[in-house]
Amino acid sequence: MAKWKRYVVGLNEEGKSATLMHDAHNVQEQPGIFYRATLWKADEVPVDNSITGDRAGTEATREPPPGGLLFRALEIPPDTEDKLRHVAALKKLNVEVAQKHIPTAEDLARHPSMHRTDTLDCITCVSGEIYMITDVDEVLMRPGDSVVIRGTNHAWSNRSDKPALLVGCMISANPL
Repeated sequence: MAKWKRYVVGLNEEGKSATLMHDAHNVQEQPGIFYRATLWKADEVPVDNSITGDRAGTEATREPPPGGLLFRALEIPPDTEDKLRHVAALKKLNVEVAQKHIPTAEDLARHPSMHRTDTLDCITCVSGEIYMITDVDEVLMRPGDSVVIRGTNHAWSNRSDKPALLVGCMISANPL
């Protein structure tokens, strides 16, 4: 899995813009299923840029706090043939990250990673190819393609032989 660099720019002690952080981010990994790094987190929108410290270094959650946001990178390896292992790993993850909306049997039959969050997700495919799956259709995303997901069911399926890298922002939203 890829290891990414993250740089955070803010004001230094003299009030000048400076690179304050690098190479530190909150990583979650399910081997063979995904590698995800939370690059930044805010508990409030509008964001208070005067708060110091690494706001990504908090407990991993599925979605941002109410009124907040998450900026993430997500690498998804090629789909595994072992669907039962995939479902088991994602069910375990749903418990670990306090998933609010547990996928139904119908959701999981559509795809093992089907899920929804109370967020507006703005996601761009940076490398590789990935299928974004909804309840009724799917779209093949390639580098440069973006999707806006408005609190609905979705899943990711990498049917290629190379990892896919997605980068995006999850913004707290009213539930549907």
